[in-house]
Amino acid sequence: MTFHARLIEDTAAARAAFLRTPIIQGVLQRGEVSRASYIAFLTEAYHHVRHTVPLLTACREALPAHHAWLVDPLNEYIEEEAGHDEWILDDIAACGADAEAVRHGTPGAATELMVAYAYDTIARGNPLGFFGMVHVLEGSSVALALNAADAIQKPLGLPDSAFSYLRSHGTLDLEHTAHFALLMDAITDPADQQAIVHAARMFYRLYAAVFAELPLPQPLKEAA
Repeated sequence: MTFHARLIEDTAAARAAFLRTPIIQGVLQRGEVSRASYIAFLTEAYHHVRHTVPLLTACREALPAHHAWLVDPLNEYIEEEAGHDEWILDDIAACGADAEAVRHGTPGAATELMVAYAYDTIARGNPLGFFGMVHVLEGSSVALALNAADAIQKPLGLPDSAFSYLRSHGTLDLEHTAHFALLMDAITDPADQQAIVHAARMFYRLYAAVFAELPLPQPLKEAA
């Protein structure tokens, strides 16, 4: 079994627990959506996505010499991820909310903790553990983003311009996951592999907590 396949297998229980988060089940299984919940999701997304490039940069700078081969792939990620936080602000504005207030605001507690854990993993632990976060966030985008965008947009009557992050990110991450699998399969040290698996399990829990803090939709009230 390749390491990427084992990563998926060893984190399957954590992923299943993440997918059981009530707001995710409500959107995808029962079509329970609201503008307030979607804006809250985008707000928290902005507050962690704005750290993506700094985190990738920190990971690159913390790599031990024997992992110098990862510098170029990380540089590619940095180039591709630049500006995605601005997409989210544009989406927030298209929903009729105050994007500048979000830019200058603060994240929820769960988002702050998830971001802090990512920086701590790089600085205190094995920097390759950061790939556990990549696995969770990009894997979640592929699995959820495009379906969620369709489920949210139609009942709320929001414009296409309110979904650039979900739709573009979901499509991009389809490409990223194939590249990510190749990178993971090139990591052969058991300690590095375990650090990635451990971090992925933690990030599934931390990301689930972000969703658990979002306000549950009240679709009937908003539709009235």
